[in-house]
Amino acid sequence: MDRRDRREFLADIARGMLIAGVGYGAAYDLGLTRAWSADAKAGEGDGEKPLEFGAREELVCLLQETAAEKLLPLVVQRINNGTDLQELVASAALANARTFGGEDYVGFHTFMAMAPALRMSQELPAARRALPVLKVLYRNTKRLQEQGGRKSETLKQVAADGKSAAQAAARLREAVHGKNRSAADAALVAAGDADAAFNALLETVTEGADVHRIVLASRCYDMLGIVGLEQAQTMLRQSVHYCVKEEAWNRRVHPQIAKVLPRVFDQFKLDGKLIGKESGGTRTADDAWVAELGRVIFTSTPDRAADAVAGAIAEGFDATAIGQAIALATNELILRDSGRTGKQVQPGKPEGSVHGDSIGVHACDSAHAWRTMAAAANPRNRAACLVMAGYQAALDRIERGGDFLNWQPRPTDEVLKKVAANDQESLLKELNGAIRDNDQERACAIVQRVGLLGYSERPVFDVLLKFACSEEGALHAEKFYRTASEEFAAARAPHKWRQLVALARVTASEANQPAAGYAEACKLLGVT
Repeated sequence: MDRRDRREFLADIARGMLIAGVGYGAAYDLGLTRAWSADAKAGEGDGEKPLEFGAREELVCLLQETAAEKLLPLVVQRINNGTDLQELVASAALANARTFGGEDYVGFHTFMAMAPALRMSQELPAARRALPVLKVLYRNTKRLQEQGGRKSETLKQVAADGKSAAQAAARLREAVHGKNRSAADAALVAAGDADAAFNALLETVTEGADVHRIVLASRCYDMLGIVGLEQAQTMLRQSVHYCVKEEAWNRRVHPQIAKVLPRVFDQFKLDGKLIGKESGGTRTADDAWVAELGRVIFTSTPDRAADAVAGAIAEGFDATAIGQAIALATNELILRDSGRTGKQVQPGKPEGSVHGDSIGVHACDSAHAWRTMAAAANPRNRAACLVMAGYQAALDRIERGGDFLNWQPRPTDEVLKKVAANDQESLLKELNGAIRDNDQERACAIVQRVGLLGYSERPVFDVLLKFACSEEGALHAEKFYRTASEEFAAARAPHKWRQLVALARVTASEANQPAAGYAEACKLLGVT
């Protein structure tokens, strides 16, 4: 190692340790992650052929090259001429991937918001359907332009490494450990079709417990249903690049994480084990069992939580029930959080707020990502995703501070008693007002009362969806809305409304910070 390489190596470690110490969101605000991303691109990719996207290339370039302030009228014109929202989101995702490749903080957060925004659009009246998509497209193009558009592309064409597909997962993991992204890309491509590549990637992803590592991998796979399986390599390489970049610091800070799965798989004999009904198991999880496993995960050390999940798998319980329990554990982190204080306060994230990169939002997004990846994975990776989901849920409670075991969940009895209305219309009007007042406590209590009175959840979702479309949410509004919505749908009946109460709290926290481009989108669509 020459003197220059040694300096860069030591600087890389130092920066990584600092990022890990302050947290990724704070590191971004301090400018540390931009330097990290810039280092990643330096000297790589010169002379490689650019990615091209066939019939979509013209629209991809429009979204990549247009100035943000000129974008929305052009996009609305496209919509009026027949371009559907899925095609716009697919093209935006390809532009984002080609430029950032999973290596830019705002860039990959914007990518992770795209599929949720498209699905949010399907819940809206026809006149407003494009709003969440236009909001995310504006954010995407703005960031693309800030980073140089087509002049600063990370992903280039890549060929398979010419070696066995059966060993691609091992080569990918080795390349990531060596921070060799070219070799990691080539191993991913050699793995085979979309499912084979995804499962090869998961053997590396499951070595970590960083929220962005987990959620980005999940959203890359999720996006395949929008962009098409032929773009699997482009989507999944973003996760590969993130893992390569994270390697510089995360494994040195938390080397014990990589030891979790080998220990647990050996102790509980999980390697290749089918889960629940797939294995012929007959163990049935009732509501009380799910709640108890959730309590164990929430109150345990990370290793103990991993053991609890592994034990449930070994005993023959179903993956769905285990995932429901993990979602309950992370939901507690939102309901109990005292909110930001001191150095946690940042622009757009005031004292007492719980939106954006809060402990609870990150934990819930991670648990949701693990659960959805487990559903798509092979038996080995399904077990690995569930074990790591339990481990990370407990780690999130402990690692980032806070007295969660003693803090009380929302809504408290005191606040709930103050919500006197009984009719749904009045309660929804009060909910809208509480959110606009940033009154998290009251918003939680109102939603809880709606549930206790037996009213439908859809009108509540409609109120919360309106704010998820309009507010910035510190880059998390769309993603968390979909997390809460899907966890509500997946939860047992006694546990469903906890997810909606958590969403109400986060929505009240993020209110009054409208997203850039949203007002213009409303004007162009003729809605208020």
